[in-house]
Amino acid sequence: MKQDTSARPLPGLTDRLRLDKWLWAARFYKTRGLAADDIDKGRIQVNGQVAKASRELRGGETVDIRQGALTRTVVVKAVSTVRGPAVQAQMLYEETAESLLRRSEHTERRRLSAEPAESIEQGRPTKRDRRQLADWQRWSASVDER
Repeated sequence: MKQDTSARPLPGLTDRLRLDKWLWAARFYKTRGLAADDIDKGRIQVNGQVAKASRELRGGETVDIRQGALTRTVVVKAVSTVRGPAVQAQMLYEETAESLLRRSEHTERRRLSAEPAESIEQGRPTKRDRRQLADWQRWSASVDER
């Protein structure tokens, strides 16, 4: 029997929190370190500006999260220091309508695209094929031109 978690208040609520901690608590990343790495790489923007991991995040701000080929745009609804279950984590943000549309289009494109494994005609190279490739690379023209 499922319990209704919407009536319970979120644990660890605060008025502001570091961006990397919030991304971890909202379950966008498995660890704070992964969140901080993506922030350092410029994949996270807050209110349209590239952010730092130590940036204080408040409710009502817009966060753009680029994961792979997809960019998710969420509006911060609450800030919590506790990483709870997925149901509670989803209460910390609201994804914009445009972001949901982009995500569904991306999913549909991936579903309809060709399977990469179908382009391989013979399958994996055998040990003999690998040795031939290694011999070819050893005697390639680029090595002889030195």
